[in-house]
Amino acid sequence: MSLPRAGLLLAAVILALYPLVAAVVLSTPYEDPFSVIARLLALWGYLSLAIATLLTPFLREVMQVFGRPFLSVHHTFAAVGLLLPTLHPITIFLRAMNPALFIPTFSSWERFWLLAGQPALYLLYIAFAGVLLRKYIPEHWRWVHGLMYVVLLFAVIHGNLIGTDFENPIIRVLFNTFIVLVVVAFALKRWRMAQKKRAASGRRSRA
Repeated sequence: MSLPRAGLLLAAVILALYPLVAAVVLSTPYEDPFSVIARLLALWGYLSLAIATLLTPFLREVMQVFGRPFLSVHHTFAAVGLLLPTLHPITIFLRAMNPALFIPTFSSWERFWLLAGQPALYLLYIAFAGVLLRKYIPEHWRWVHGLMYVVLLFAVIHGNLIGTDFENPIIRVLFNTFIVLVVVAFALKRWRMAQKKRAASGRRSRA
């Protein structure tokens, strides 16, 4: 099935973000290829997770625009967003050979946020597990999966505080805009869910 014209345009805009980010990363002077790879993995992974999250309030619209079921589009970005952030610390570990990189830091409030990418990785897998366990925790899996919003918040704070590429205004504006859009998407999704509950309650009361 071919994409509708609107889907092709939106897909082109989304996909253009990846080479844009790569161009910014590669334009920064570097000596260590591991650093470049790790930075790209982190930024591309964040992009994919943010896009997957932004789509969640628009189930019907995604189907109309892309001509595909929402879950197929959402899961494509989510899968990339799960893989690349996992490879990010592994790449750094291969350079430093320090297993402490995988251990969240709680020694101080400031240091926790500087290294907020560490707990974000574990929260990412907990959020992913919520989907796998939805059959067993039908009333709670959405709240577990909702930790993805916390993951994105932690990751962008981590990037703003110590991310090399966040010194570039393109990356800083792009990724901080994404977290704002994610917050808006979260609010919109909750509002739509509340509207559906009120509508369902009204139908039951009239029955």
